[in-house]
Amino acid sequence: MNAQLLVIDPQVDFCDPKGALYVGGAEKDMERLARFLMRSLKKISDIRVTLDSHRYLHIAHPIWWTNSKGDSPAPFTLINYDDVIGQNPKWTARNPGFRQRSIDYVKNLQDNKRYALVIWPPHCLIGSQGHSIYPELFKALTAWEAQFATIDYVTKGSNMFTEHYSAVKADVMDPSDMTTQINTPLIQRLQAADVIYISGEALSHCVANTVRDVADEFGPDQVRKFTLLEDTCSPVSGFENLAEDFIKEMNGRGMNVCKTTDL
Repeated sequence: MNAQLLVIDPQVDFCDPKGALYVGGAEKDMERLARFLMRSLKKISDIRVTLDSHRYLHIAHPIWWTNSKGDSPAPFTLINYDDVIGQNPKWTARNPGFRQRSIDYVKNLQDNKRYALVIWPPHCLIGSQGHSIYPELFKALTAWEAQFATIDYVTKGSNMFTEHYSAVKADVMDPSDMTTQINTPLIQRLQAADVIYISGEALSHCVANTVRDVADEFGPDQVRKFTLLEDTCSPVSGFENLAEDFIKEMNGRGMNVCKTTDL
C-alpha cells in the first residue's frame, strides 16, 4: 500500500511556545506526530512536508500598511476592502508604488470569497530559526530518511504580494510567478497514494486550505484517501470555528478523521 504522510508547516514559529506565531498546543501535536512516525517508519511510503517561507516585507505583515498617523496595524488586525478605498482609507500601503496592487489584492480576496486579509506577526522568515522544522519531529523525519528515502519539501509564501496558506496555490495567483500557481507536481505525487495521512499547523488556515485545494484537484472519488490525524494539528487561537467548519465540510466530502493512537 502506498501510504503517504503530508505534514503542513510543522515549523518552530508555529510549534514552539516562544515562536512568532505560536499555535496553542502545537508542540504536543508535533510530539504525537513524531511518535506516530517512529512506529510507522516501514509503513510510510512517502513524506511531503510544506514550509511557510516568508519575507519580512509582506502584504500580510504590519510593515506593509499604514494609517493616516503613520502607524502600522497591530498583529491580527483584519483588513477588508472598505478599509483600503476612498479618499481617506483606514489603511494604505506604505510604499506608494504598491498601493493600487494592494487595493486590488484585498478586492480579489473578497471577490474570491477567501479570508479577509489578516495581519500576522512576521513569521517563518526565510533563513530564521522560526522557519525550521520543530526539532522533535525533525528527528523522526531524519530517521525515516535514514532508510534511504527522501522527503519532498515544498516551500510556499515567498511572494510578498499574496498570502499562501495552501501548499497548492496562493490566495491570489500572480501570473508572473509560477510558485503562486497550482502546484501540479505535488497533486500528481499525492494522487499516487492509497492513503494520505494529514497533519500540521494551523488547522484553521494552512491545513484547511491545503486539504481543500488538494480535494478540489483530486475530484470527489479520491477524497476518501484523506485521513486527518486530528491529534496532530490545532487551530490559531480565535479561529477555532474555521477549523470546526473545515472538519465538518471535509468529513462530508469523504475525509476520514482519527487519532494517531487509533492507527
